[in-house]
Formats: sequence, structure tokens, C-alpha cells
Amino acid sequence: MKYKLITIAFVATTLFGCSHADKPVDITAGKAKTDDKLETATVTEKALSSYVRLPGQLKPFNEVNIFAKINSFVKQLNVDRGSIVHKGQLLAALEAPEMASQVQSANARYLQAQEAANASREKYRRLKEAAKEEGAVSPLDLDNASSKMKADEAVALSERSNATSVKDVQAYLNIRAPFDGMIVQRNVSAGALVGPGKSTDQPMLVLQGTRKLRLEVMIPENYVEKVDLKQPVTFVFNALPGQSNKAYISRSSNALSSQRSEAIEIDVANKNQQLKPGMYGEVKVPLLFGAKSLLVPNNAIVRSTERIYVVKVINGKAVYADIKEGIVNDTNTEVFGNLKAGDKIVLNPGDELKEGQEIK
Repeated sequence: MKYKLITIAFVATTLFGCSHADKPVDITAGKAKTDDKLETATVTEKALSSYVRLPGQLKPFNEVNIFAKINSFVKQLNVDRGSIVHKGQLLAALEAPEMASQVQSANARYLQAQEAANASREKYRRLKEAAKEEGAVSPLDLDNASSKMKADEAVALSERSNATSVKDVQAYLNIRAPFDGMIVQRNVSAGALVGPGKSTDQPMLVLQGTRKLRLEVMIPENYVEKVDLKQPVTFVFNALPGQSNKAYISRSSNALSSQRSEAIEIDVANKNQQLKPGMYGEVKVPLLFGAKSLLVPNNAIVRSTERIYVVKVINGKAVYADIKEGIVNDTNTEVFGNLKAGDKIVLNPGDELKEGQEIK
């Protein structure tokens, strides 16, 4: 009896499946077909904006790393981090005991050479006076005395120059400020051994000129020729929101960096010392009037981990065109790449749209 019940259930299920009146369901009906019609748009060319927003960073107008000229010890340090200094002010006094003996030795050699030159000069003068009497002094002796006088005078000049040079080196033991500014780093203390700067050594002091600063902005290659140098730029610093400033571009590098951008600088006055080197800000760089850009709808751009591109329609087929993005607004994006005004592009292209595929 048990086996019969199982058989009846199996037969009933089979008959129910075969008696279904509808046709077989197409499981691919919900999937997109490769020949579906796609919506397209046209690349347009017009002025998107009169300026471009770019980040900028403040840098000191002048900056110098201060090293010792000769091996010496720090005798006295007159400044610290944050000290305001003026040009010519004594920042540190160094000491090198061996320099005193070098100065004395150089002075002694100069005095010796000077005495020898004076003696030769006096001898030549006497021989010249005696030569006025015919036959008293031979011409050869007079010539030899003249040559000896000139040689001794040359030696005296050389020793004087050497003594002056040693004194100049000794003067380097007094470290003075090369310009007005602020000490931003102090890496030594009294008693420290210091010497000529090397690429791996820390400087004794770092001095920055902060009364005037440089606002550095990197202009992307695509905007280099569009910048309007006759109009002032507007900038706001992140640390000082709401304080808008205006100034003209002071200088540019006239060369592209490895990041394919050109550096420009705007001189910024900082009389009240409110601005600090290193501050970041947003800079509005004016563009030339009438400078036009290529625009595409925002939903035509495909972004992947490998590339950014749009899909052009050429002879009814899909062609990928790599682009770089510029200014973006609510509906359009400025693009740079292998495009021109009037090109047809696909809107909302999906991953299933392959290059070379026919498009209706």
C-alpha cells in the first residue's frame, strides 16, 4: 500500500506539469540585448566658466638654511624658533681656537715680506742715486736690484692678501642674518660642534622671510594657454574662511613639471603676520574671455579603475575615447581628449557595450 501511494503522487505531479496551457518562458527576456537602441548626445563647444578653481599653497618669499662656514663650536646662540630678526643681526657666535693662531701666523708672514720689500726698495734707491756718477755702479747691478725690489713687493702683496683672507674666514665665526625674517627652526645649542653644510646634515638655523609670501598654484597643462594674466586672481585660505583676497599673478615658471602643470606665483603681503607659510587656499584663476571648452553630458562619462572615457559613435559602431575631466557643473563636464565639437557620444553606456559593437 505504501509503494502505491508514492507512485500515484509522482504521476499526478508529472501530469500537472504537462497540462500547463502557457508556452515555455524565455529566461533571456529580462536581459539587455546587444542590438537595443541607445540614446546619444552631441559634444558641444562653449565657454563653461570665466575662471577655474585650483588649490594653492603659501611659501616664504625668501628661505635659507644657515650652516657654519668652518668647523667650530657654538659659543653663544642669540635667537630661537619664532624670533624676529633683521638683516645683519648677530644670530650666533662660534669659536675655533686654531683660527687665532692662523691669523697670527698670516700677519707675521705679511710683516716679514713687507720688511723685505722695504729693504729691497731702499737698496735700489741708493744704487740709483750712486749710478748718477759715471762708473760708480754697473748697469747689471742696478737691474738686479730693480728685479729684487719688484719680486719682494709681489711677495708682500701676496702675504697681505693671505692675511686678509684668514681674517675674513675668522669673521665667519659670527653668524648674521642675510635678510629680515623669522627663525622657524633651531637645531643646535651652545657647545655644539658645527661645520660646513652637507646634504645629509641639518642646518643650524632656518630663516624665512615672512613679510611677503608667495602663493604657489599649479596650472594644469590644459589651462596654461587660457589663463588671463591681465585680471587679478581671487583666493581664500582654509584657515581664514570668509576673508577673500585679490592680487595679480607675479610670475610663472614657463615650464611644465613632471605632473604636466605650470607653477605660477602670486605675491601676498603679510604685514600683520597673520598668514603662515604652508597654508592652503582655494584660488580662482581667471580665464581668457571667449576661451571655449568641449562639454559632454555628465552621464556620458564612464569611469573605471583603469581609465576614464566616453563612447563615440563612428560609422554606427562604438569607439572608446579616453578623456581627462575639467570643470564640472550640474549637467555637463569639460573634457580633454580625442574629441571635437559635433561628435556623437552614447549616454549611459554600460559595461556590456563593447568597443566595435554596432549601435542603433
